[in-house]
Amino acid sequence: MSNNKIKLAITHGDINGVGYEVIIKTFSDNRMMDVCTPILYGSSKVASYHKKLLKNELNLTNIKDASAIIDKKFNVINITNEEVKIDLGKSTEVAGQLSLKSLDCACDDLMKNNVDVLVTAPINKKNIQCKDFVFPGHTEYLSNKFDSDSLMMMVCDRIRIGIVTSHLALRDVPIKITKEMLLRKIEIMNTSLKQDFGISMPKIAVLALNPHAGDNGVIGDEDDKIVSPAINEAYDNGILAFGPYPSDGFFGNSEFNKFDGVLALYHDQGLIPFKLMSFTEGVNYTAGLPYVRTSPAHGTGYDIAGKDKASEQSFRNAVFLACNILRNRKEYEELTKNAI
Repeated sequence: MSNNKIKLAITHGDINGVGYEVIIKTFSDNRMMDVCTPILYGSSKVASYHKKLLKNELNLTNIKDASAIIDKKFNVINITNEEVKIDLGKSTEVAGQLSLKSLDCACDDLMKNNVDVLVTAPINKKNIQCKDFVFPGHTEYLSNKFDSDSLMMMVCDRIRIGIVTSHLALRDVPIKITKEMLLRKIEIMNTSLKQDFGISMPKIAVLALNPHAGDNGVIGDEDDKIVSPAINEAYDNGILAFGPYPSDGFFGNSEFNKFDGVLALYHDQGLIPFKLMSFTEGVNYTAGLPYVRTSPAHGTGYDIAGKDKASEQSFRNAVFLACNILRNRKEYEELTKNAI
């Protein structure tokens, strides 16, 4: 990270969705160029198509590779020079192929330290599937790519919610969760809250798997046999983890306001309250990786693609959060490198 200006890699996601729209709208505000130097791994031809739809005047600067990045410009590294068929609002094989190529190219530059952080536009989890992408989403792909255990964390100004089992079918959740696995996720959240968010002694709430936390085994015994022991061990190891809390009362009584982070055990347990609080402004952050990656907390938006209806606020917040986390990590590293 030279001259304190962060080089921010952007993947274009599904070209038939709202990815290009929210990217273009975000960086049409020239003040964003003071926050970071953007590098889009995509197609200037596709970007120009979306610009025309939006009647937008964002200037694109084509560069050959990351070594040619120009500050104060919206840099584009073309991952393809071929004519690309755009079918707005539709899932196509080409869109999936280009989603993966963009992601691969950006990750390669991230691992070579050619860029500093990564912000990913939404993908279609179906059309991207191939022999090189056999994952349910970005989180799992990046964990594999960077050989790191990770935690999907949803972030807004009111709450930070980690999703223990990420993108997993509900029927498989009780089988997947073990004491060791849950303890590891608590540890990842604790570390992330310290180094990524600057909280010295974070308090973490862990939600229950079963209604009423199982009611002493009447409605399932997983909370007594798995969740509570993991929380207790984390606490014994110096982590301020508490629970398990039944999620209905926890959110109904706004108990989340007492904690720095919340661990939900499955996707909708965390995402429903999160999106009720911050549907258009929330950010998805992948905690636990050696690199910083964020994304907007929404999908491809096929139903509004090309209609100039997509809000860029979530994507803009993803950019801000990625930059803030990188700065927090560097500060944390400086503060702790000489600690005894």
